[in-house]
Amino acid sequence: MVGEARGVPAVEAIGLQKTYFGAVPVRVLHGIDMRVEAGEFVSVLGQSGSGKSTLLNCIGALDRPTDGRVIVAGQDLADLDDDELADLRNMTVGFVFQFHYLQDEFTCLENTLMPISIRKGQADPEDVERVTDLLERVGLGHRLGNLPSQLSGGEQQRTAIVRALANQPRLVLADEPTGNLDSTSSAQVFGLMREINQETGVAFVLVTHDDRLAAQGDRILRIEDGLLTEE
Repeated sequence: MVGEARGVPAVEAIGLQKTYFGAVPVRVLHGIDMRVEAGEFVSVLGQSGSGKSTLLNCIGALDRPTDGRVIVAGQDLADLDDDELADLRNMTVGFVFQFHYLQDEFTCLENTLMPISIRKGQADPEDVERVTDLLERVGLGHRLGNLPSQLSGGEQQRTAIVRALANQPRLVLADEPTGNLDSTSSAQVFGLMREINQETGVAFVLVTHDDRLAAQGDRILRIEDGLLTEE
């Protein structure tokens, strides 16, 4: 499926800096270097305001760094125009956020097929079968026709995870994906991501403030005041 090019890192940041310019410039990232190999599950641990979401936005091509380089699956983001960055976000990188951002008027299955529909115009039968298999695998086979309002919080987040995997990405970025869940649902959602990582070779970068979750990854990177260190 994914993660086949083991010699090419899933993502690499070199000297990454980010400053937000306003009445008073705010420097958030202070020259970060990081490398996540294909198939790795890396936890980025940090408190609110540490820069962890900004880091994720920069390596996921949602925001451009002020300085430094980001290379995703061998592609230097500085070499890509806006359309090419949009294609990379759609096909190479999957996103899971604290809030699931499902479309209320679409069913569970329709929500998970959206990245494919954006890429191809319409999902073909093979796509539908593959994504349906994923939904069944995560315990949502009986929820395919349900709207988000008919799903529990844990079910909504599992739907968001399958949506992130719909285009068979090389890298999934998860920003506090269990932040709104109870402890049982949180453990289930994290366990699902770890299982998918181990079975498919999709690299994961998990941003969290939860030490217990972070400890279950392959490595822990701690971010504090815009600086990154490895534990």
